[in-house]
Amino acid sequence: MGSEPTAEDLVRAVRAAGVRDERLLEAVRVTPRAGFVPAEHVASAYRDAPVPLPHDQVTTQPSLVAAMVCALGLTGGERVLEVGTGYGWQTALLARLAAYVVSVERWPDLAGEARRRLAGQGLDNTAVVVGDGTLGVPARAPYDAVIVCAAFPEVPEPLVAQLRTGGRLVQPIGPGGHERVELYERRAHGLAHRATVAAAYFVRLYGAHGYDPHRR
Repeated sequence: MGSEPTAEDLVRAVRAAGVRDERLLEAVRVTPRAGFVPAEHVASAYRDAPVPLPHDQVTTQPSLVAAMVCALGLTGGERVLEVGTGYGWQTALLARLAAYVVSVERWPDLAGEARRRLAGQGLDNTAVVVGDGTLGVPARAPYDAVIVCAAFPEVPEPLVAQLRTGGRLVQPIGPGGHERVELYERRAHGLAHRATVAAAYFVRLYGAHGYDPHRR
């Protein structure tokens, strides 16, 4: 029987997906995914696969997380807005690559788990906020980068408004279950499409500028 996968296996999967950013690869290496999944899924934490979360949520596949984060082009000084915290593994990667991360999670229990797990890693440059991610967090804007971890056919206007000119935004565009992850840049007139990062499957983005959470 083969040995259990390790963080190095995740690093190899991320490299195989085309990510070459050494800072990001090191962040994947030193951020224990096993510390950011439910206890019953720890054994599969280092497989390049999604992991179920409460409320019918699911983590993003690690190599796709890395591709989305890589597309933001972080250099270390940015303020980042993340929509969809989950248990916080992607938040932790962002915290190692940027100056400050504001993450919005709609489920209070998931937000609490993320805060606890991020604190356990000593990552004090994050703020996990419970709320409607489609509204962003205007009190802490503007942001240099925005990353959205749920799908909707268009980018919510408040997120565009809170992104500084020249900033980057990554979001799965589609109905939920079949979409393309797109990279945009904020220009003076609005968003300009820059690249398609990947084809993927995401849960739906719910909120005032997303799908109605009362109609599923």
